[in-house]
Amino acid sequence: MDADQTMRLLYLGLLGGALLAYAVLSRRTTIGESLRHLLLWGLIFVGVAAGYGLWQDTFVAQNRVMVSGEGEVTVPRARDGHYYLSLDVNGAPVRFVVDTGATDLVLSQRDAAAAGLDPDGLAYLGQARTANGVVPIARVTLDEVVLSEGDLRIADQRVPAFVNQGELDVSLLGMAYLERFARIEIDSGRLILTR
Repeated sequence: MDADQTMRLLYLGLLGGALLAYAVLSRRTTIGESLRHLLLWGLIFVGVAAGYGLWQDTFVAQNRVMVSGEGEVTVPRARDGHYYLSLDVNGAPVRFVVDTGATDLVLSQRDAAAAGLDPDGLAYLGQARTANGVVPIARVTLDEVVLSEGDLRIADQRVPAFVNQGELDVSLLGMAYLERFARIEIDSGRLILTR
């Protein structure tokens, strides 16, 4: 059980305890009537929790990356309005935000380290202008970048990229990588990439 699940269980326990305390403290009625009210509130709570769980499952199913037989990858728009795509960089999984405003593929310090690069040992000789100002960047060449979804596997070797020395939360999948696709299309909240 991870920390998120533990916190949810704690929340549910506190909520259940509050309902039980309410039932016990509101003893203006008979015990049978109190138990009936407690059962009613319990059923309402279980119904809301079940509805929320089903909604979450439906939302997750709608937001999966899909692959068609023609080498077409369909990426759904996330709740925050961005498109996210996971690629293996030098064998390590890296989650990218698809950024058509970025010129290059840019790795965060954390993702660069996961991909086997030493961020502290890189020469940050370049500069990038970002929404947060100018940040130093280091040019690197990635041995392999792989997009693997279902039966589709698209592998590119010796991919030029940059490592951002600033505070970058998520790596950027910019136009230098996206231009490797024959077609890039956005349609009805979906990003469609075709090789």
